[in-house]
Amino acid sequence: MRIPDFELEVFFGRHEFSAPYLLAQSDCEALNIAELLALEPDPAAAREAFLQTRLGYAENDGRPELRRAIARLYQGVTGDQVLVQTGAQEGIFSCCNVLLDKGDHLVCMFPAYQSLYEVARSVGCDVSFWRFRQTARGWVLDFDELESLLRPDTRAIVINSPHNPTGYALSEAELRALCELAARRGIRLIADEVYKGLEDPDGPDENAGRARSSVCELYERGVSIGVLSKAYGLPGLRIGWLASRDRETLTALSRFKNYLSICCATPSEELALTALRHAPALLARNRAIVRANLALADAFFARHAGLFIHNRPLAGPVGFHRLNIDGPATEFCERLARQAGVLLLPGNVYGVDEPYFRMGYGRRNFGENLAHFEAWLAEAKLD
Repeated sequence: MRIPDFELEVFFGRHEFSAPYLLAQSDCEALNIAELLALEPDPAAAREAFLQTRLGYAENDGRPELRRAIARLYQGVTGDQVLVQTGAQEGIFSCCNVLLDKGDHLVCMFPAYQSLYEVARSVGCDVSFWRFRQTARGWVLDFDELESLLRPDTRAIVINSPHNPTGYALSEAELRALCELAARRGIRLIADEVYKGLEDPDGPDENAGRARSSVCELYERGVSIGVLSKAYGLPGLRIGWLASRDRETLTALSRFKNYLSICCATPSEELALTALRHAPALLARNRAIVRANLALADAFFARHAGLFIHNRPLAGPVGFHRLNIDGPATEFCERLARQAGVLLLPGNVYGVDEPYFRMGYGRRNFGENLAHFEAWLAEAKLD
């Protein structure tokens, strides 16, 4: 296999652990192990149970109790319809290698997390992009355009909702229409749903009606990719999953996993069970953090309306905003990191040449880091 560099990770590799003021992250505020165990009714007993975790191999498909706990996040899904993965990336890699063949055609949202289409290209697939459009009301998708991209050899549509980097989220009606379109054409639907649960019922009116359903619930040939890293704020566990009601598909994905991680880490599976027992509380906590940070961002972008176009996210912890400058945002972001230690993610890592950048809203120190960004703008006389 020959595959290009993962540009987002290359950029983070240069800056993430040296820039002190992070405004680019796509995950939510992380807990430490003590904080996670403190959610249990008897934290001392929970700590002792965790310390007794055996450091042997885990089951290939994931611990049965964990698979059942994940299945409870969905309607009409059982534990044997869940395959536990090492993070979401393993699930993406597996789907592209198992469900697609050389010469197949794939349609993927764009911009997108690079592996959602780049792995398929490395398999030998032809990829077409279903592109987001910038409008006065933010990011939009054209469903007529999607239909025009479909071909007789189209084998899959890949979506991500809530979306990274735009913060767009399909409505329930849009998601159901998408599943119906895929079913009519006999096309697989692969859904990156790592931000599910961050749709905010208390957000602005434009956030109303965002899809609460998952692809695996609505479409038998659909695969939902989930993870504890993003919406739950637990990336250090490296626990993700694939959920599908297509038994043949899940069996094939399970066998492919034998060439990858084989199994997940038993301490991570134990802590993942704890997290899922408190899933509603973790999601509510992170929605509140995002909501508070978006209010700060709204005020910031209003103060600097001449320099930025504020594309407020509909759901999730990231937004994709535009700089009113010529050329890509790369130089701006590199200069900001170098001079102020503030990290934004330039759009070029998504293959976007226009001056867009990703901003993340999931961390508690967002306000402090935003203040450093604003101070640098004043010092550099950019606004």
